[in-house]
Amino acid sequence: MTKNLFGTIAKAGLLLSLIAILPSTGSAGERPLFARADKSTPVLNTPDFRSVFGGGDGRTLKRDASGLIREVEFIALPGTAFVVETSLKVRGATVYRVRTPEYPSPASGLFVDSRFVSVSAKPFPPRVKILPRARQILDRMLSHEGARYVWGGNAPGGIPELLTFYPPAGALSPATKNMWSLRGLDCSGLLYEATGGATPRNTSDLVTFGKPVAVAGLTPGQIAAKLRPLDLIVWKGHVIIVLDEEHTIESCMGCSPRGGVTVRDLRAVLREVMRTRTPENHYPAQTIPSRKTFVVRRWFP
Repeated sequence: MTKNLFGTIAKAGLLLSLIAILPSTGSAGERPLFARADKSTPVLNTPDFRSVFGGGDGRTLKRDASGLIREVEFIALPGTAFVVETSLKVRGATVYRVRTPEYPSPASGLFVDSRFVSVSAKPFPPRVKILPRARQILDRMLSHEGARYVWGGNAPGGIPELLTFYPPAGALSPATKNMWSLRGLDCSGLLYEATGGATPRNTSDLVTFGKPVAVAGLTPGQIAAKLRPLDLIVWKGHVIIVLDEEHTIESCMGCSPRGGVTVRDLRAVLREVMRTRTPENHYPAQTIPSRKTFVVRRWFP
């Protein structure tokens, strides 16, 4: 039975030699290991980076039907502190399974390539978060108008080290090269990058971030009249940021012909959102698929 099992695994290409668990960093009697991002650091929900950046032929990105790399969780900013749970050897690269208070860990875990981080037997201090001024945040987001949408992306210039650490086997098209380096932004990544990581990274946290703006029962025009710059029109899955009394900014696949970071008319956005979602003052603790809602959060001091 064991022989047959290993034969099945080998046929599936999941060779045990690809992933080896190094001595645990958190076992009883051992001191835990800590890490700190030295540069913009891709954080994945799989330890097998090469399966994502290169695949079986060395030049294929792992994408879903929408063209997104779902294995990417976020890009840790320089100075992000981690606790290392386990060290793994994966296809010759040392990968750490980590956790950080800056991002909730999925069931599959969070993983970083060791070449992006420094390690220590002592905890690193938390990353210093300095909230820029409102005008700086707005200008920063506007400077990214036209940037492509990248799932988990908050590095508009990309991470060139990915092309070095996981070099493609052959020439890539410019579009694939940009995706390989995760050059772009997703919706919450647009805000996260512009605030220097002072805001939550996921929409699941943004729905309760700051204070609520009472919008339940109001029309799009009435809601628009109450909004201020940097207010968030948000639900679990997407966030739209108010620029001024007439405009919003967001990053999504379908919000413009090209997708990506797009500026749109505030009232038109509200009318579009309210065709399928209902405004609420507080996001429901338990979401019901048939009940689609959104909230407005005011967070800037």
